[in-house]
Amino acid sequence: MRRRQQWIGYAFIMPNLIGVLLFFIIPALFSAVLMFTDWKFTSPTFHFVGWDNILRLFHDELFYISLKNTALFLASVPVSVALAFVVAVILNRSVYLKTLLRALYFMPYITSGVAVAFVWMLLFQPKQGPINGMLASLDIAQPGWLTSPDSVMAAIDIIWIWFMLGYNMIIYLAALQEISPELLEAAKMDGASVRQTVFRIMLPLVSPTTFMLIVTGLIMTIKTFGIIEALTQGGPGNSSLIMSLYVYKTAFRYYEMGYASTVSWALFAVILVITAIQWIGQKKWVHY
Repeated sequence: MRRRQQWIGYAFIMPNLIGVLLFFIIPALFSAVLMFTDWKFTSPTFHFVGWDNILRLFHDELFYISLKNTALFLASVPVSVALAFVVAVILNRSVYLKTLLRALYFMPYITSGVAVAFVWMLLFQPKQGPINGMLASLDIAQPGWLTSPDSVMAAIDIIWIWFMLGYNMIIYLAALQEISPELLEAAKMDGASVRQTVFRIMLPLVSPTTFMLIVTGLIMTIKTFGIIEALTQGGPGNSSLIMSLYVYKTAFRYYEMGYASTVSWALFAVILVITAIQWIGQKKWVHY
């Protein structure tokens, strides 16, 4: 009977396991092999080149540019998480039309990334866009936003913060509603101010949620390329070229599948290092 139950359990998880095997494990292993070849997408033949792709990576100026731009892009994650916590604390209280406000904040996250990109392209239009129009009315210098190498990553960060805010807020709302009302009432009776309640009680209690949002947010941000591809295609120049977009361009524009696999494994290494650092930091924080 126990063996029969085990087989029934395996039957239930088998479709998911097959999907993981076909679309994740096998492609990852294939990519690891391609990393040591010079295979081009348009050629049926390939040759093993040893460590040449890895050595090329260390001397590739575009790789370092994409790494720097990825770091600038990642700066949007903690900002979005912090803003989401503030919004969640406000909307967790008795606020007029708070259900509608929650829906409005969450709506961008379920909107197509390409649609979001085109709307923000209109908003950031240098000469006729409403954002620069508002800045001009206030006698403030109007940046080029998506058309200037000096401001393009800042513009993309603003879009990404806005895009992820609703998702982070919903997760925080769920975490805040798990805090015992008796604990908050006791703090209020002891004379704790709103600021003390938020930073001494709420924030520490939702720290596992904060850790989860930062880790998943960083991973999602590193892998994102659709919005940037629709916004700037990595330009102007290469000023908004991030690592995931560099992998895509190398593989499907230049057809260098071997080198694209090398860059993708470098991207995996970056994700692994960031997650490990945060995991160690979270364990030390919990221990403290």
